[in-house]
Amino acid sequence: MILKHKHALVTGASRGIGRVIAGTLAAEGARVAVHYGTNERLAHDVVAEITAAGGSAFAVGADLRRPEEVHGLFDAVLAEFGRLDVLVNNAGLAHHGPVESYDERVFADMLAVNVTAPFLAMRLAARHLSEGGRVITLSSALTRSALADHGVYAATKAAVEQLGFALSKELGARGITVNNVLPGPTETDAFTEDLRARLAPVVAQTPLGRFGQAGDIADVVAFLASDRARWVTGQSIVASGGLI
Repeated sequence: MILKHKHALVTGASRGIGRVIAGTLAAEGARVAVHYGTNERLAHDVVAEITAAGGSAFAVGADLRRPEEVHGLFDAVLAEFGRLDVLVNNAGLAHHGPVESYDERVFADMLAVNVTAPFLAMRLAARHLSEGGRVITLSSALTRSALADHGVYAATKAAVEQLGFALSKELGARGITVNNVLPGPTETDAFTEDLRARLAPVVAQTPLGRFGQAGDIADVVAFLASDRARWVTGQSIVASGGLI
């Protein structure tokens, strides 16, 4: 187990890639705080799965659009664990559309969840992470391309990448590493047949010839969270099967 005795917080862990990240970190020995926004039942299902497999986890809710709840999230995690070794900024909103007609309220929500919340989490992590801690942020391979209707989403992800680059320089003296993981098209429990059909032409250009799986991303995150990645910091790792 490469994460034994580690304590991790995974945001947006009630479903999708975050759910699998939480399970993977727990399987590697970490105690995991499973954050959820609105899906409390699903978060408790994740905790039950981890516990049944012999791991340790607890569910904790917070509306990441509200700064005071981000602070409360950290308070709850520190109260439960007494320390924090790994922060995984996974939670995010994805709404696509042309810039010309993009709804300002949706834009504000995207900024709140995709940029402000990770910023606050990184700031709090900088204050509370143990020596040799880890910060891992989920960005997107879309930051490495320019696609119509995806500009706003990609911009929010690019913003948190830059925050991570800066933080890696600021926390390096404490042995804390900060990295970004950039998934390509990845199947999750929220995948629909319509989405699969729309992404099929993209996947056809992927050298490994398939959609990514949540486990593919979770394994990269687990590596970066471990001591094996002690010499890796300030990086954006594209996990897209060679697409980018």
